[in-house]
Amino acid sequence: MADLTAIPLTRIDGSSDSLANHAGKVLLVVNVASKCGLTPQYEGLEKLYEKKKGEGLEVLGFPANDFGAQEPGTHEEIVQFCKANYGVSFPLFAKADVTGAAKQPLYAALTEAMPEKQGDPAAWRERLRGYGMTPTEDPEVLWNFEKFLIAKDGTVAARFSPSVAPDDAELVSAIEAELAK
Repeated sequence: MADLTAIPLTRIDGSSDSLANHAGKVLLVVNVASKCGLTPQYEGLEKLYEKKKGEGLEVLGFPANDFGAQEPGTHEEIVQFCKANYGVSFPLFAKADVTGAAKQPLYAALTEAMPEKQGDPAAWRERLRGYGMTPTEDPEVLWNFEKFLIAKDGTVAARFSPSVAPDDAELVSAIEAELAK
């Protein structure tokens, strides 16, 4: 399996980054989109970040246009939307695929490390089918706002389906357990 901390990343402003630059922190990696029914999760992610960043949590947002073309914006438009509508202050990264053959290396490594997700993905798949959409199957990312929890040592500690809100007790408990380590 790939070393997650060694994978080069690009911030939404074009600067270079990697998970190694966030060493010793608990990371919540989320693929985000501006025109999704789950877009209001930005608000919850920002609240979670503000509440827990002093304890060592970082939320990392990865815009992706993989699902229903729900992130059509340019990098500048995404930043403006996130700040204006949700006051997002957590780091955002360059828009890139999170599913399929062209998925960015970080997401290839994340889905390999943790192929299954918590939070009733079967119900979410049925909901998507009800909208006439064809959902992905594990290990692929199911939809926008799927969450990967990365421990301080850089390993994937948990994975949550898009339907798990940022204030969900199971997610918050998992974050707090990792922060306590």
